[in-house]
Amino acid sequence: MSLYSTAQPLVSLAEAGEGGNHASLSPFVTGGGALIALLLLLWIVTRFNRDR
Repeated sequence: MSLYSTAQPLVSLAEAGEGGNHASLSPFVTGGGALIALLLLLWIVTRFNRDR
């Protein structure tokens, strides 16, 4: 099995869709939520690392 024969069905499947963007998903809300989640995790990790 070659790489081309493996990738061809995946390419045709990706082109058949109408895009993955949902109308209710805003990139700013998604990015802001991810930023807040990562900053919260950073704050939690620094609270546990008190030896510095």
